[in-house]
Amino acid sequence: MEKLDIRKLSLEQITELIKSMGESAFRAKQIYSWIWQKSARSIDEMTNLSKSLREKLNEGYEIRCIKVDTVQYSDDGTIKSRFQLHDGHMIESVLIPVKRQDRYTVCVSSQVGCSLSCTFCATGKMKRLRNLDPGEIYDQVVMVNEQAMERFNHPLTNIVYMGMGEPLLAYKNVLESVHHITGEHGLHMSPRRITVSTAGIAKMIRKLADDNVRFNLALSLHAADDVKRNEIMPINEQNTLEILMDSIKYFHDKTGNRISYEYIAFDGFNDTQQDAMNLVKLCKIFPVKVNIIEYNPVEGVTLIKSAEERTDKFAATLERHGVTVTIRRSRGKDIDAACGQLANK
Repeated sequence: MEKLDIRKLSLEQITELIKSMGESAFRAKQIYSWIWQKSARSIDEMTNLSKSLREKLNEGYEIRCIKVDTVQYSDDGTIKSRFQLHDGHMIESVLIPVKRQDRYTVCVSSQVGCSLSCTFCATGKMKRLRNLDPGEIYDQVVMVNEQAMERFNHPLTNIVYMGMGEPLLAYKNVLESVHHITGEHGLHMSPRRITVSTAGIAKMIRKLADDNVRFNLALSLHAADDVKRNEIMPINEQNTLEILMDSIKYFHDKTGNRISYEYIAFDGFNDTQQDAMNLVKLCKIFPVKVNIIEYNPVEGVTLIKSAEERTDKFAATLERHGVTVTIRRSRGKDIDAACGQLANK
């Protein structure tokens, strides 16, 4: 009989399991602590449990921890890891160190592949095979934190759900992973240091607000008018900018959490002064920060990155109209680790 991943059980379910084995209920809290606080990778690591209890647990349960498949190191310090899941599927995570700011960010995946088919994204050319379990998202944070400690002698400071997949289409598992990463019975990281990115699914953004999440929200915008956004992001046809802005304003009014727009600058497509003014209008609806991102080449895509002077002029227009803007130069593009490049290469 196939073993079950014990991490799929709640504390209440583990408590019932332990009682059924004739053990004291407090053992459940010990197990839960081993799983989510101490990041145990096997039941045998739970050394404050009796050997007989560990043997009983091992008969039907295991911890399906992700495993490192390959690690690539960029010239700029970025590290990309490909992880193998228990069913053989692969995902990728990226460690982005910014030493001068004492900032060490992990970019985690939430799905195997993606179903949104954004024209500029390598992941979007893959099929979505399944959502990641909460434990598989949690493992990425734990294992990349180990890399950060080993390589830079510094723990992770930030987590961004911007890797493979659309986090809001793996909603339940993403929120559960955040719970284990931030909770007092988990890794106890601040939710203010977590950003969840979405291509723009309005009803799920509203659900985030209704669930009163405490993390930050990033919208992968990439065009400030519907015609252009429809062209590169099919999701916009059902989630127009008007619908999206309404949902994000609802999110902002209800949570007060920080909101940012991710905006890849494409040469001659969305980097004109008219595009900048269209974006200014969207930035006046509620407080928002804009991150302008350098495009990274993806095989089979005709779009190319905006020239540096055009990007600078675009950003200057935003700033002149009171918009907070940052230009993010690519990190890890020599190892296909930059924005839009994750495709298990």
